[in-house]
Amino acid sequence: MTIANEKVGEHAFLRGLYEDGYFPDHVVDKGREILLRLCERIEAERPADLPALYRLTHAATEEFNRLEAEFEAAGSEIETVAREEIGEDFWFVATAYGFGDADPEELIATREW
Repeated sequence: MTIANEKVGEHAFLRGLYEDGYFPDHVVDKGREILLRLCERIEAERPADLPALYRLTHAATEEFNRLEAEFEAAGSEIETVAREEIGEDFWFVATAYGFGDADPEELIATREW
């Protein structure tokens, strides 16, 4: 599926992680794919309210939980810089799809990082 939202299509997801050599690009690529899949799901399912959006963001957050092991295997981890960057991109996605009233912490409430 192609992303229809123009803002999302132009956004450089996880840019700060790509710019920091501590985070291996091949693992960051997988994080970017998680965020793009989240956008595809939002466009396909069109959540009608915040609880529906949170179900989608929680599922994507759980994918990031599983990705933590790959960061560790590559000598990295989802630490403060990564947490902030990931959280900001979840917030970007929510606002890009019209959910400006979403709680940034609730978007990633299922995180283990």
